[in-house]
Amino acid sequence: MNKFINALLLFTLFPTMLFTIAVGFDMPIEFLRTSGQQLPYRFEIFLALGLFIFIILLRRTVRRWMGMRLVNQLQKFKWNQRMSQERIKRVIVYTIMEAVVLFFVGSTLYNITEEAIFPALAFCFATLDNFIFLFYGTRFQKFRIGVTSKAIISADREVSLIYFYGLRKISIHQQSIFFDYIKGLQLSFPLDCLPTSEKETFFNAVEAQVDTDKVFVTSVRD
Repeated sequence: MNKFINALLLFTLFPTMLFTIAVGFDMPIEFLRTSGQQLPYRFEIFLALGLFIFIILLRRTVRRWMGMRLVNQLQKFKWNQRMSQERIKRVIVYTIMEAVVLFFVGSTLYNITEEAIFPALAFCFATLDNFIFLFYGTRFQKFRIGVTSKAIISADREVSLIYFYGLRKISIHQQSIFFDYIKGLQLSFPLDCLPTSEKETFFNAVEAQVDTDKVFVTSVRD
């Protein structure tokens, strides 16, 4: 999910940055026979760009918070544990880096021209949300992974939902757990999400929810 959102965000950022530079530096736009400062509907364009970026970022934010809320409803799970410390350290580093980049992009847009206030505010919103999400998740130990009767759910800065329906194989390769389904579908999440002491109980919990006559579950669990 994060990869798709980041790709969409990057795709949107390029025209936003180009338009901001054209307006901020009053660059000539030959094919329109005008310049950036003379373009009509600048307010409306910046507003539309800001709203679109905000919607993209809001969708990711809502998914993160909903994933965290769901995985912390402990009574619904057959097995549920906090993320490993190794994984949490990585989440902290990546989330802070992401927040810094988002703030830099937002502040750069606004510094080029104050007319880019709406895209800048959208990026600043995401920056603030990252820090609040990270503080809440680490301070109250909300980053968790769980097994229900129907699926595996892991939630930190990314949310993974692995259903058992149609599952045919569970294997480990290069520090990732892979889930192979009928019709060639394959999903995965990092093995380091699991605390070392809980790997065996995790796989035992998964085995208890699937038909092991139809689903191969790896015996190699490191």
